[in-house]
Amino acid sequence: MNKRKKILVFSGAGLSKESGIETFRDSKESLWNNFKIEDVATIDAWRKDKELVLKFYNERRAQLKEVKTNLAHRLIAELENEFDVTVVTQNVDNLHERAGSTNIIHLHGELTKVRSTLDPRLIYDWTEDVNIGDKCDKGSQLRPHIVWFGEALNPDYMSKAVKAAEQCDYCIIVGTSLQVLPANEIPFLTDVEVPVYYIEPSNIDMVMYDIPDYKLPYFHHVKKVATKGMQYIFNQLNKQI
Repeated sequence: MNKRKKILVFSGAGLSKESGIETFRDSKESLWNNFKIEDVATIDAWRKDKELVLKFYNERRAQLKEVKTNLAHRLIAELENEFDVTVVTQNVDNLHERAGSTNIIHLHGELTKVRSTLDPRLIYDWTEDVNIGDKCDKGSQLRPHIVWFGEALNPDYMSKAVKAAEQCDYCIIVGTSLQVLPANEIPFLTDVEVPVYYIEPSNIDMVMYDIPDYKLPYFHHVKKVATKGMQYIFNQLNKQI
């Protein structure tokens, strides 16, 4: 029996855009649903105005209940029928899980979880609003389980993501501008001859992405939106089985 090939899917906000979740990149004047990012998505914002930050994420959490997975999410999950798939995502929504993907690394946190401000190891599943006065088991205020600007990524998650990149046979990048360090380096930790498929509907400047020269022959720009791009790659990969 042939060993199952490994796929790394590296996803970002553009993947969930077709489900109706707004992306920061598409927001006007640095606003995200009428909130300034620096006012709601930084550690300094939390220290300054906890109630405003909680309001913002409560709205995001409520919106998540109204949206559905799209074809791209479902095709990524369906790849598990034939491949060993690891999803490394910058998204904080749970649409990968709801679509059926089973091996997901959330680099930037999860909207449906909260954690203690005192002990970051105390993490709780949470689907409703978080309010001032909601506390962890140690009596500390709960906060969104989100990696804000100014905070470091979880080193264990990064280690797992790097391992997935180093071991994969195919890499699919979908829904991300590849502009956020250090996460954007992960897809290019793949072996030299591993094909990298980048689903991005707009033109791209190869110099801007700082792709290593040795990876260029194996870098494929799929100029489509997430759903159409994933359908194309899904078909191509299944032809190779």
